[in-house]
Amino acid sequence: MFWRKTRAAIERFHPVHQGLILQRTASATLPPAEWDAVVASLARHAETVKRRKWRIPDRAVHVVVPLIRVLCEDVAPNGAIGITADLRGPKVPEKTGPSQRFPGRGRVRSITEWFAQDPWLTARAELRDGSVLELAVTDRVRYRKIHKVNPRGKHKHKTKTKTVQRITARRTLQPDQNVRRPDTPPPPSLAVRVKSAKRTVVSATTKLGPAPALDDQVQWILAVATEPFRWTPPTAPVRRTA
Repeated sequence: MFWRKTRAAIERFHPVHQGLILQRTASATLPPAEWDAVVASLARHAETVKRRKWRIPDRAVHVVVPLIRVLCEDVAPNGAIGITADLRGPKVPEKTGPSQRFPGRGRVRSITEWFAQDPWLTARAELRDGSVLELAVTDRVRYRKIHKVNPRGKHKHKTKTKTVQRITARRTLQPDQNVRRPDTPPPPSLAVRVKSAKRTVVSATTKLGPAPALDDQVQWILAVATEPFRWTPPTAPVRRTA
């Protein structure tokens, strides 16, 4: 009975919202008004779905939704925002690489190491000024399983993890947009590249280790996303009208 009520509530949510609940993934390209509908649907989740099993992933609440709101402010009503979020975590088989086993020393009998590559968020936004902003966030997780024997001869297995996060922002300019080196250089942790072709592309990349806390994630993404805008002459900001 309780599942029937929960299922009925989930079926009333936006399809993107349903994907985040049932598959922990979402992929859609929508105009800002439709993304507003997705955010509104997610805001109703806690009121109708109580079971922990069907809870929205924390990254959807603390990262994806705030990022959608920011992007909607800089995209024209007839523009498009594409979001792909894979919030299943780094332990799914297709994200995990092969393992290697190393001999230990002393009480450490062996060390098994493997890596997981988790590209959990990408976004693409057609901005009001005609440029296109693309964002990508990838976690690279190193796992080490250590087999030890204590002085009493008891075997113990302990797994340690270390996560390094890569954030990339790429802005493709309009053909008539000029590139201008900013007055102040980017921080040392930020690598900036300008590639000139038919349309100039300004990209910024940073690696963070350890990965930032959940509450700080959006600020790091926006800090990297801001850098390509420093390489073009400033324009008057245009915001969405109600």
